[in-house]
Amino acid sequence: MGLAGMTICSTAFETLGRAQAKALGCPDLPLAIIPHPFGLRTREQVRRIASQCAEDIARIAREAEAPVGRSPTNAESPRGRRAQRIEAPGDHDGFNRYCRDRRWSDGLPHVPPTPARVDAMLRHTRRAPEDVVAAIAPAYGAATVEGIAINAVLAGCDPEYLPLLIAAVEALGDATFNLQGIQATTNSVAPWLIVNGPAARRLGVNGGLNCLGQGSWANATLGRAVRLILQNIGGALPGEMDRATQGQPGKYTFCCAENEDGNPWDPLHVERGYPRPSSTVTVVGAAGTLNMNTHAKDADDLLRVLADTLAHPTSNDYHFGGEPWIILSPEHAEVLKLAGLTKADVKRRLWEASRMAASRFAARDYARARHTRGPELGVMTADTQIPAAPTADGIGIIVAGGPGTHSVYVPTFGQTRAVTREVEVEAEPAR
Repeated sequence: MGLAGMTICSTAFETLGRAQAKALGCPDLPLAIIPHPFGLRTREQVRRIASQCAEDIARIAREAEAPVGRSPTNAESPRGRRAQRIEAPGDHDGFNRYCRDRRWSDGLPHVPPTPARVDAMLRHTRRAPEDVVAAIAPAYGAATVEGIAINAVLAGCDPEYLPLLIAAVEALGDATFNLQGIQATTNSVAPWLIVNGPAARRLGVNGGLNCLGQGSWANATLGRAVRLILQNIGGALPGEMDRATQGQPGKYTFCCAENEDGNPWDPLHVERGYPRPSSTVTVVGAAGTLNMNTHAKDADDLLRVLADTLAHPTSNDYHFGGEPWIILSPEHAEVLKLAGLTKADVKRRLWEASRMAASRFAARDYARARHTRGPELGVMTADTQIPAAPTADGIGIIVAGGPGTHSVYVPTFGQTRAVTREVEVEAEPAR
């Protein structure tokens, strides 16, 4: 008898537990299930639930054979398998029904990934089709270059977008980003792609007017391709391993460029240590967007109202010490620059002014914050001033958008950190 493995989850996550076990090659992995919701139970009820769960775990450990499955890290081998060719309906409606029936769809029409279309995309990278870029949680599927290209075609991407998508997938797979948590959470979180450098201009990634809205083919299809990769390779099907309570529109597509021409400071990729002529993509675990409309022309006044917007007691950033982001409009950025403020100055001022009294938390959230942020902040009382991020550098700032007195607050999942990767210099397409 080998050491038994098991999954421990609440009844609301039983579907996720079974789906992830199956995806990892252990469909018969036993589950120890806790009644949900347990946040509403009395302490005595929690004790009884914990006691029963401990008995279940001990019983499973005694009875179950060690499951034989694949480790999540197995997908990170240097080479993966090539995609199989399948026969699918050739007409548009038939093909989309085919995708819907197999749950390959995000709910919008697809472009059929024919061998010719996939090959055209693969000509824009020097990497081999079977190269594994990352293991995509929660199924830990191997995201090969070819697999990324297939989903990019499905999403409607132009072939030259492939190197940027490869960099984005590599960033998503970084442990710092916590893709497992983001993919399986009940939170309304979605990866947000920020593109910097010459690739943004060359590919037409919009960082100006309406950069978070419709109308840009690159923004729409790049963000959509990431979602299809997360679903079709990572296995995060809604209602199964994707357990979002409501979700958000950004789960369809969430991508923009930085408006580097309207940025009075160093652009994001330079701030994060990359050469100015390079191109990068940064992934952020974004929990949504909030419009910040203010006509303030005094830097102190502007920073005060922006900081006040950050501080809200239902924010994961405050619960966990996260990484909130601000998309400054060029007009707001110019107000701050004219006052002699550097980006570091702005971050420090926002970090200090956005502190929130712990008394604003709901009682249970206060108890949680004492646990999650206690090691950072020490003994916490109702009067403790809670910062949104552990340090001022934890606040992310980019400049994007067009004319107008609107900036955007992008709260995050909290237990995630942005990751940046450089985009490879595109291969010369075969002639």
